[in-house]
Amino acid sequence: MNYRHIYHAGNFADVLKHAVLSRLVVYMQKKDKAFRMLDTHAGIGLYDLSSEEAQKTGEWREGIGRLMAAELPPKAADLLTPYLSAIRELNPGPDLKLYPGSPKLARMLFRPQDRLSAMELHPDDYNRLSRLFEGDYQVRVTELDGWLALGAHLPPKEKRGIVLVDPPFEAEGEYEHLVSGLANAYRRFPGGTYCLWYPLKKSAPIKAFHQALQALDIPKMLCAELTVCSDRETEGLNGSGLVIVNPPFTLKEELHVMLPVLKEAMARDRFASQRAFWLRGEEVDQDSSED
Repeated sequence: MNYRHIYHAGNFADVLKHAVLSRLVVYMQKKDKAFRMLDTHAGIGLYDLSSEEAQKTGEWREGIGRLMAAELPPKAADLLTPYLSAIRELNPGPDLKLYPGSPKLARMLFRPQDRLSAMELHPDDYNRLSRLFEGDYQVRVTELDGWLALGAHLPPKEKRGIVLVDPPFEAEGEYEHLVSGLANAYRRFPGGTYCLWYPLKKSAPIKAFHQALQALDIPKMLCAELTVCSDRETEGLNGSGLVIVNPPFTLKEELHVMLPVLKEAMARDRFASQRAFWLRGEEVDQDSSED
């Protein structure tokens, strides 16, 4: 996947990832104690949807653009409020011009005691991310390979945290890196909540990926997947998934509310689908909530 995120900012995959991330942050804040979020592949943090790159693909129009225009059922609207309120705060006018990456979104949702460690390896992107958070004592930006951060930066001193792993999938073996990276991180910080993003596309090794995760013998792993169209009509992304390790006990039911609404808002054809299921723990049900 030839991936610079400005081309894809605000697309359906971002919507799924950021809707779930916002729920993880909200859940962490149910306790007064501080927590830290580690973002291993942070990007530039804030994306200009009016830029030439974003306009070239226009992916945000079929992602966050559709969701913002949709009439949401009350329960889903309530769950999506933290995420969508951040979008509206960045865009007070009638047009969508800015979209927050994961580090910016999380920072907008933070309390004074919460902290962010953002890793970015690409020099230009690191410089832009550093400027975005310059002077912000709640954020530390580091020029580092995100895979290395899973060892060097865990466990956090707060002993509570969210670890977001959102690699660009530019090279072969990224699914395997997710599995080995999680195994390494979990040994160091077994109490953390991990959120791993992965693409769904034709011939992607999803079954083998899930089996490799199950073989790690981590007690609780919840999975959420959303496809917006058939993979027969595109060689690119037709869906995306998240694996959440140590998920909030409320998250499965929240996904049952949010995923059908996200699918309805962003579906491109009748083959769009969604599902939430346990890879390990609770009840292992590979076909839960799929349609």
